Amino acid sequence: MRAFRSTCSMNTLLTFWRSTIGKKVVMGVTGLIGLGFVIGHMAGNLQAFSGAEKLDAYGALLHGPLHEIVLLSRVVLIIAVILHVVAAYQLTMISRAARPIGYVKRAPQVSTLASRTLRWGGVLLLAFIIFHILHFTIGSVHPDYVSGKVYQNLATGFAVKWVAFFYLVAMIALGMHLYHGAWSSMRTLGVSKQSAHPLKRYLPVVLAVVVSTGFAAIPLAFLLGVLR
Repeated sequence: MRAFRSTCSMNTLLTFWRSTIGKKVVMGVTGLIGLGFVIGHMAGNLQAFSGAEKLDAYGALLHGPLHEIVLLSRVVLIIAVILHVVAAYQLTMISRAARPIGYVKRAPQVSTLASRTLRWGGVLLLAFIIFHILHFTIGSVHPDYVSGKVYQNLATGFAVKWVAFFYLVAMIALGMHLYHGAWSSMRTLGVSKQSAHPLKRYLPVVLAVVVSTGFAAIPLAFLLGVLR
């Protein structure tokens, strides 16, 4: 009986996943998981403005008493990112298959720059995430990585100007992705209604500006010499 129920549940999940609405819901939920992570990550990173001791202590906390929680959150995040990327790719393929002959080009009406560049921005962010992990988490592409020295790693990492500029460009892409993604997720999950006025989507605008600015402030501060 349990095996039968398990099979039925699995079939239900597969049917849900294979549907277009199911993929959109998965994208919405995983997008909100990612949003929660980047907000927490940004808040932690901003401690760089409180000095090396404060930021290094924060890093030690994450790798010490909170290590298991951090590890679990990373596993959840990785699964969410994979599901998000796969769902986005499959929805793109479904959309293209539904209209093999391209539409006549028209001036965009309700669409925004964020929505029109969403896919390319997503590809850029995926590349950035991989680079960021190799750069500040593993340290394999960092010029002078020292385990446990979070502030020092930021300083030496952003001393390479092209890296700092890459982070700034990626944060612009993140802001645009968050703006459209947060609004789209809330619509898919029934939290927000469709709006013909993109600039009146206040919550997504605030989230996008705050998160992207918060992340960008750190490499920009090192570039300008505010942080050393």
